[in-house]
Amino acid sequence: MLGLLARVRGETERECRCRPETAGDELIVDAEDCPDRGRLHDAPACRATVVSALTAHDVSAVVTRADGLERAYVDGAAALLVAAGRFADAAAFHDERLAERACRDPLGAAREATGRAGPTARLAAETGLAAGADRVDGYEDALAPFAGPTVSHSRVGTRPPSGARLVTGRTLPTDAEVRIYERPDDSVRTYHVEPIEQRFDPGTAATLAAAYEHFATGRDGHARTPGRAVRAVADEDDPVERLRAVLTKHTRGYGVLADVFADDRVSDAFATAPVAETPLRVRVDGEAMRTNVRLTRAGAESLASRLRRTSGRSFSRAAPTLAATARAGGREVRVAGVTDPVSDGVAFAFRAQDRDAWTLPALVANGTLSPRSGALLSVAVEAGSATLVAGPRGAGKTTLLGALLWEIPARTRTVVIEDTPELPVDAVRATGRDVQALRSSLDGEGPSPTETLRTALRLGRGALVVGEVRGAEASALYEAMRVGASDGAVLGTIHGDGGAAVRERVVTDLGVPASSFGATDLLVTVEAAETPGGTERRVATIEEVHGGDDPTFATLFEREADGLEPTGRLARGNSELLASLVGPEDDYATLRDRIDRRETWLETLVADGHTDPEQVERERALTATEGRL
Repeated sequence: MLGLLARVRGETERECRCRPETAGDELIVDAEDCPDRGRLHDAPACRATVVSALTAHDVSAVVTRADGLERAYVDGAAALLVAAGRFADAAAFHDERLAERACRDPLGAAREATGRAGPTARLAAETGLAAGADRVDGYEDALAPFAGPTVSHSRVGTRPPSGARLVTGRTLPTDAEVRIYERPDDSVRTYHVEPIEQRFDPGTAATLAAAYEHFATGRDGHARTPGRAVRAVADEDDPVERLRAVLTKHTRGYGVLADVFADDRVSDAFATAPVAETPLRVRVDGEAMRTNVRLTRAGAESLASRLRRTSGRSFSRAAPTLAATARAGGREVRVAGVTDPVSDGVAFAFRAQDRDAWTLPALVANGTLSPRSGALLSVAVEAGSATLVAGPRGAGKTTLLGALLWEIPARTRTVVIEDTPELPVDAVRATGRDVQALRSSLDGEGPSPTETLRTALRLGRGALVVGEVRGAEASALYEAMRVGASDGAVLGTIHGDGGAAVRERVVTDLGVPASSFGATDLLVTVEAAETPGGTERRVATIEEVHGGDDPTFATLFEREADGLEPTGRLARGNSELLASLVGPEDDYATLRDRIDRRETWLETLVADGHTDPEQVERERALTATEGRL
């Protein structure tokens, strides 16, 4: 065997100058000086170099590097190369020529070995070479790499799924190309991303690598900026602006996630541990799809480090969960992260905040609410009701809570408590309203939610908004509601599906006395429902809470086939909520008339397409002046 390997290596050295070296469970191949640049799918000499190196090593990935580009051969591709190495090592005793062929042409060697009787056929089966060859049609299929520039912390599959049909495609604002493929034997479709840097020619890719090195080392002694780094190394024919944008994306931004979230159809992305072995998944128009993208281990750690810096939160074995926000693809993205020992390494879930600030008219326009139910919520919040928005994760609780912020009267001071900034505080404040944001901490590095809530109650009377009610702060919140410590609306979100489940969570799990829970006026439950058009986030029910020692619920709106419909309690005049909101100069009929006018106002805004915050606030001021609100 040693003679065979020496001969194979001697022959390949004349035509291949790849330099392989094992690093952990990977074989790293420096192909910078190789004429074929380590392209294993179409360079037999490079294949021979790699397979010869694998006769003594088992690895999970083979990575070749040249011209600023990195190609990662993983999964079936790595398994085929490793199997070829095993076969070449074992078969050399029986047939040196066939063993040598296995180094250069594993697929051909597999066909030849399995076509014989005797030990080589047995070895092809035992080493996995025969099975690996049976699964593919040729080297383009067998050795399709995940590729990316060395500056990137992700690798992108270069070929669409074999046997797949193109469903649709488009060009994103980042100039990335995305295509959706489906296969008849696979219920999960593939979201195939091709970032613009994947289409760079070798010279441009090399310039990008040189610019990154210049940026990382700060060679010119000035402030490090991507634009300065590109200009320092680029020739006059190089696409400088494209290079600057790509370098910025990978050094100051979030890499390929910027491309993914530049697609407004994408709402979620999931990087599942172990990230280097698991393709990124996305949700497109409500449909879960796999992608051709994988983060590298270094990429996942780099992303974790960046999120630690921007959020100011710990993220380590001692604090293995992280909640943060980021900006990718021009959109605000909510990030949840986990790491050891909670998971098998770093993993992330990303969710786009679809617009800077939602309003009730916008939610009516997209079907989350009906005009009538939106009018009730608007009037109730304006009058100072205590309202909880409940539902499962991802159903739109925070979105609805953010829309309700605009219904708090402009003259009312509002204190907002969150551990991760998600509510549109800046947008509301920009209209001239008095909004004080407070941050609580779940990791012990800052004030606890309970301490933050007590601080909020000392900052003056007004409306109180709690991003999520989930712990010991619930007792302090309900005590404040019960004694009227706030003279404006009290709003918050909580996990739960309907009145009974929320009551159980608040009273049993969080230890709030049942009589205190009765201080809640309204419970709005949202849901993420699967429909023929995809996942629809919408209000499922609106219930009023009847207080006392044993609080009960009465449904005001419920989801039916035609949408969110009233149950008739408001119209019949037996709503305890409306009765409690009647002021000294009002009666029940006056309040119901106000809901009618608010419903008409919402319908008019939706019909005119006036759903953005600036438009809504302008129309609110005008309508209030005319006495029509």
